[in-house]
Amino acid sequence: MCERGIVIAIDGPAGAGKSTTARLVAQGLGYLYLDTGAMYRAVGLGALQAGLDPDDEAGVVSLLQKMQIDMRSSRESQLTLLNGKDVSVEIRMPEVSDAASRVATHTGVREVLVIRQREIGKDGGIVLEGRDTGTVIFPDAELKVFLVADVEARAERRMLELAEKGETADFQDLVVQIRERDVRDRETQLQFGPWPPADAVPIDTTGQSIEAQVDQVITLAMDRGAQVGGSG
Repeated sequence: MCERGIVIAIDGPAGAGKSTTARLVAQGLGYLYLDTGAMYRAVGLGALQAGLDPDDEAGVVSLLQKMQIDMRSSRESQLTLLNGKDVSVEIRMPEVSDAASRVATHTGVREVLVIRQREIGKDGGIVLEGRDTGTVIFPDAELKVFLVADVEARAERRMLELAEKGETADFQDLVVQIRERDVRDRETQLQFGPWPPADAVPIDTTGQSIEAQVDQVITLAMDRGAQVGGSG
């Protein structure tokens, strides 16, 4: 049994359901939730706001050193603050997603953010979602989960997300964008270690309800010493 609360690392390609699953797992266990991808999105947004090319590593790293990125979690959601301003909605815009994917290729950016992420999760009792969670940030995490889903299923989810915001998109365009991002993300990740981690538990979310995938992760977590309520 884990007295400090275990570390749960959830990763997977874009659109596989990482954020929602991780947030609900954390809520179910009474754990802290950290969307590490939101931190990269904040960097991408900051670069765009500053008129920087996201591919300019030196410029982005220099900017990041001056950025204040705060993550505030509650049982219902996580807010992302950039230099004191709530940018939780802005960082989900398509152009910011693309910029985030690009700044994430920079070693200097990752080094800075990994230090911050380790500090947030050092006491355990946390669910981290996003890149590097089970390889670089917490390679000894008690539970690593890798969510996957068909490209078409992920495109459908993205369309629903956009529809909820009153936005529209072409399904085939989304499929192409997701495939391109998969290639870029995989090439980036393999520079920093195996992706997925060899000891990650794969869960295919294609056709699954969010409740079903959350239940699977919570069951795995309890098998590794987690207890509902956050104590262990």
